[in-house]
Amino acid sequence: MNSIWYKQKAQSHQQEIAKLQTQKAQETARVHDFQKRSNDAANKAARAASVSSVNSYMREAQRYSEQAVAAQQKVASIEQKLAQEYQRLTEAQKNAANEEKRESDSRRREEERRANDEKRKAEARRREEQRREREREYRMQSIDNTLSHHEVLHRTTLSAIDRLSQLPEEIKVLFMAANPLDQPQLRLDEEVRAINEMITKSRHRDSVKLESRWAVRPLDVLHALNELQPPVVHFSGHGSDEDEIVFQDNEGQTKLVSKEAIVQTMAAVSGVIQLVFFNTCYSRNQAEAVVKHVPAAIGMKTTIGDTAARIFAGQFYSAIGFGLSVKQAFDQAKAALMLENIREEDTPELFVGDGVDAESLILVKPPGA
Repeated sequence: MNSIWYKQKAQSHQQEIAKLQTQKAQETARVHDFQKRSNDAANKAARAASVSSVNSYMREAQRYSEQAVAAQQKVASIEQKLAQEYQRLTEAQKNAANEEKRESDSRRREEERRANDEKRKAEARRREEQRREREREYRMQSIDNTLSHHEVLHRTTLSAIDRLSQLPEEIKVLFMAANPLDQPQLRLDEEVRAINEMITKSRHRDSVKLESRWAVRPLDVLHALNELQPPVVHFSGHGSDEDEIVFQDNEGQTKLVSKEAIVQTMAAVSGVIQLVFFNTCYSRNQAEAVVKHVPAAIGMKTTIGDTAARIFAGQFYSAIGFGLSVKQAFDQAKAALMLENIREEDTPELFVGDGVDAESLILVKPPGA
């Protein structure tokens, strides 16, 4: 329970106290009224001339006296309730203060942790910049050393241009899956199995290497990207209609990550990534946004079934393994859904960045292709 809950409880007790005080004032006024009426009747009895009048006034005085006693008993009962409410109010205020302190301490610790994380990241960036600067200095020195050898420089330049124009013979696909315990369970293992099976059936099976990460938490994404430097990133699992991807927290429960966070993450490593595949529901907006930083992305414009997700992904990577372009692989994956009579071929959407031709975008050139 947080401090707000305890404050609400305290407010509720304060309202009850105000209500009881109003009731007490009303009952106290009644006690005074009944006592006055009883005294008035007793005085009339003392002045009465006949026995019957005396008896009548005395009965009236007795009745008002009994009503005054009953009202006084109500006052006592209300005072008891007031004492209980004051005790509860004190306890709620104490709990609220303790909870506020705990929350403040928690925020302070979180701020310290974030500050330390930023400091470590800044230091890592500084070291990386120093490394890159050393590499730049080394390259410049190498150029200076070869300027006097025109023929060698010519051959080296031609070789470098040739290497840059060639595609890799092997490509990594980072498959990241999350299936939180509090979400409907998906057969993500079947998706991986289907992809591996289709890759194995392709002519150049060794040209696509699938690296999988399971029970992914948000920070696992950056770690995996930095570790593997994959040209293709594949997200599998749940998505929300608020453009969020469903990851897991430390207890295996749902952890939502916004579209903006995913786009920023892809932008941070966009020099390596060629394709981002969102095999999650309601992910077309994420795919459309991320192509500002990567050449191509695939997303789903609505929900997609388990079977459709497996077949589409498996055929797509199989086609990539044959050395086909992203557009050809995408079209073949849609055709596979139609061949299996799964009427979800319009759910996946392909997006490319400005100046990128999906027909010409080939991710891998298998050996001997």
